[in-house]
Amino acid sequence: MKLFLDTASIDEIREINRWGVLGGVTTNPSLVAKEADDPARVWKEILSEVEGPISLETTELEIEPMYEQGVDLAQMAPNAVVKVPMTPNGLTVGKRLTDEGIKVNVTLVFSPAQAILAAEIGAYIVSPFLGRLDDVAADGMDALRKICGIYEVQGYETNVLAASLRHPMHVVDAALAGADIATMPYSVFTQLVKHPLTDVGLEKFLQDWKSLQKELRKGA
Repeated sequence: MKLFLDTASIDEIREINRWGVLGGVTTNPSLVAKEADDPARVWKEILSEVEGPISLETTELEIEPMYEQGVDLAQMAPNAVVKVPMTPNGLTVGKRLTDEGIKVNVTLVFSPAQAILAAEIGAYIVSPFLGRLDDVAADGMDALRKICGIYEVQGYETNVLAASLRHPMHVVDAALAGADIATMPYSVFTQLVKHPLTDVGLEKFLQDWKSLQKELRKGA
């Protein structure tokens, strides 16, 4: 399972990219708006920083404007992926873009039925939002498991991207469910590397090493 960062902050992206584990980035209009900068500048900086797929979301709702915006976004870089919403117009535009060889991420997916539609238009990625389902007392992880199961049975090639992940166990459970990609905010990504026993063990190793060096200096 590839790990993506859900952000438009270039500082956060550079930090995680430094670890050598960042597979790609997902952005949305809300995340880009937080940067209070020209969206095109923000997108270009991200596209040049990360080699993997970068999802850039359309904001137009009608078919022709959404399609034209999608084409423009796709032309920004070879690793650009166009996000379209799970709506009739989004599916129409998504199908048109995929037919032209443009990679599409169908976003705001909340059910296996919607995920089937995304696969049927040949989407590169489908993005079920697990945390938001949990927020309305639904089982987001169950939906993800069903989507992964359907895709395996049907032989769909669309990548399942587990989105709206709120904590490290969401990431672990998404991996167990068979998700191809997990995208998460910086706060969750940084929690993946943390464990109290790692900190205790490292501190003990360093203390023992310092004690050894001290003894060696005494005997010198």
